[in-house]
Amino acid sequence: MYENLKGVWPAMLTPMDGNGRPEFKQLEKWVDVLISQGGVDGLYLLGSTGQGFLLSEADRNKVTEITADVNAGRVPIMVQVGSMTTQESVRLAKHAASCKIDGISSVAPVYYGPTDGSSGMALEHYRAIATATDLPFFPYQLGSTSFSDGLGGFVNKLLKMPNMVGMKLTTNNLLEISTISYSSKGELVLFSGADELMCHAVLCGTNGAIGSYYNVFEPECKHVRDAFVKGDVALATDFMLVFQEVIAETLPNIWTFFRQAIQMRYGVDIGASIAPVGNTNKVWEDKKVEELIDRVVKAAKIGA
Repeated sequence: MYENLKGVWPAMLTPMDGNGRPEFKQLEKWVDVLISQGGVDGLYLLGSTGQGFLLSEADRNKVTEITADVNAGRVPIMVQVGSMTTQESVRLAKHAASCKIDGISSVAPVYYGPTDGSSGMALEHYRAIATATDLPFFPYQLGSTSFSDGLGGFVNKLLKMPNMVGMKLTTNNLLEISTISYSSKGELVLFSGADELMCHAVLCGTNGAIGSYYNVFEPECKHVRDAFVKGDVALATDFMLVFQEVIAETLPNIWTFFRQAIQMRYGVDIGASIAPVGNTNKVWEDKKVEELIDRVVKAAKIGA
């Protein structure tokens, strides 16, 4: 039933205008580039990479509307609707449904996490969002140490919610991913969220991957992950070692790297991040950005 909810999905960067507002013309161009040139399996909107929490409710809705219009049903779209309040999250979810989005996702309450050891607050927050529409719901995984009944017990509670289809896993702990996978007994569509574990997480039962670096390297990552699923371990091993090295090298100045690399590869300016996000990032030398892109592209061996 949810066969289209799989594969490699960019956690889409939202182009900004320099004043903390989305740049809608660049957004239209960026969505079309990702879909037509990158061959993406889907788009994930307004998560941390998309700076959704730093945008007004109206701007978040507009980003969803434009993306849905430009996409025109070509690939599935999932919108992150988590916010500071449950009420706003519910409104965002209902708006996403009106745009005929394919799924919604949410983090737990941002400042008020589980304090009673049972994750009750997070569950009620998720329940309100899950029941607000008929859309497939993908809450975030929250780690495994906060729950009195363990991560498996938390997953079992989630499974009882209406419209509960899958999870976006934010951990880089492969054991946690496996725990969620076997606890759900195959009932959940799981997306790994750690770019550096894109292939590793396949072995733990994930159906897809959502990540920031797929904005720049989606063709390469899709090619390698698909090949790995089909059994090409050698390509995946060689690629992931290069990919992980590039991630480690770019993380200290990730926002400027994304901006410059996307301009270089796709001719789209995503603008500067909203301060304080990325306010210590240094501008890269173009030659260095070209070198980093080239390393990942060559490691993917597309067409080899």
